[in-house]
Amino acid sequence: MPTETITAISARQREIVKQYIAELDKHIADLKNGNAESTYEIRDLAEILHIHPRHLSNTIRRVLGKSACALYEERLMSISRELLANTDLPIAQIANRLTYDPSNFTKFFKHFEGMTPKKFRQSRIKN
Repeated sequence: MPTETITAISARQREIVKQYIAELDKHIADLKNGNAESTYEIRDLAEILHIHPRHLSNTIRRVLGKSACALYEERLMSISRELLANTDLPIAQIANRLTYDPSNFTKFFKHFEGMTPKKFRQSRIKN
């Protein structure tokens, strides 16, 4: 009979994820407010937490069941939707605030939302 190995998630792993989310949320707030010059990569957040990037990635995947990148993209999409729906900022300015070139921002947004930022904003005005 095959044995399934199930190992418990340690308190340290939970703490790493908690710290990662806190740092990520601070960074996303900086992006939203236009106070960040670039977006973080996993290595930047790992450095802040004083752990190896691979260890951070593996820990996040193990605890949350998704990649660090997926979590980051979810947060970026959330703030993108919020800025598009609740501000009159031009789309290019929102893209720049989130450290994207406007055309790359449109591709990023459409990939996750299924529509361009312009169409998203228009759909929010009609509703």
